[in-house]
Amino acid sequence: MNVSEGLQQIKSRLEDRDASPQTLALVDQIMRRAALPAAQPAAAQSLLQLVRMLSRTPIAHSNVDIYNDLVGLEEDLSSAAVAFKARQEAEDAKPVPKTKKFYKERREREGKHP
Repeated sequence: MNVSEGLQQIKSRLEDRDASPQTLALVDQIMRRAALPAAQPAAAQSLLQLVRMLSRTPIAHSNVDIYNDLVGLEEDLSSAAVAFKARQEAEDAKPVPKTKKFYKERREREGKHP
């Protein structure tokens, strides 16, 4: 995921959560840095990783409101990731129907020809 796009999504989610203006200013500041030509190839694995990186900044550690906004968003993203993984595992756990070929081969092995 491109860092600039991820930061835009994070800002949008923070706005939806009514984050403090200071938090949005921090994200804007980091977005300006990410827009520099030297930072263009930067990538992140997920939005969760970006939020964790933001919450580790000195500005976030020195301002409780910013830190709380970022931790709240991190919690939302974590719970969404857990729910997605659970749905995916449930989908993978569904039994796969057997093919006609399976039953035909089983009959042949057992010596029960029609």
